[in-house]
Amino acid sequence: MAKEKKEEVKEEVSDAAQRDSAEKVETTNDDSTTETQEATALDDIKKVEAERDELSDKYIRAQAEIVNMRRRNEKEQASLIKYDGQKLAKAILPALDNLERALAVESASEQLQKGVQMVQTDLLKALKDNSVAEIEAEGQNFDPNMHQAVQTVPADDDHPADTVVQVLQKGYILKDRVLRPAMVIVAQ
Repeated sequence: MAKEKKEEVKEEVSDAAQRDSAEKVETTNDDSTTETQEATALDDIKKVEAERDELSDKYIRAQAEIVNMRRRNEKEQASLIKYDGQKLAKAILPALDNLERALAVESASEQLQKGVQMVQTDLLKALKDNSVAEIEAEGQNFDPNMHQAVQTVPADDDHPADTVVQVLQKGYILKDRVLRPAMVIVAQ
């Protein structure tokens, strides 16, 4: 009987040891499961943060693009308003040239000449009222942005090099834009 009791005690001790090791394994499994869940949660958080950052960047870029489009549109509208009469002014310039040529010709009728001069004066006033101005050229330094050299002559005492000697056709500007450069003879 004593043997049987010893064996029972051994079995109980053995069972208790097995239970303790099983509990330790479960605790270890619970700890590793918790760690795995935490790692997965951290990965999910990082993914969501990366997505958020990407969307935030896209939103900021879209906002900047909208602002740039608005500025570009405002600039284009301002340019359209500023140079509104450019096409009409360009169309009128040949008629103005013809009126000047008509006035340069000696005619028998003084009244006709006076009528042509009145038309020319009215056209010049209309152009001036709409910010179209004649380009001053004769005696000025040659500026390739404002003048078109069609002929050169040797420089002399009255006309130093790179100076406009004579204007063959007047040039005109609308505000700061050249409508037609002045056709000039330049001293070289």
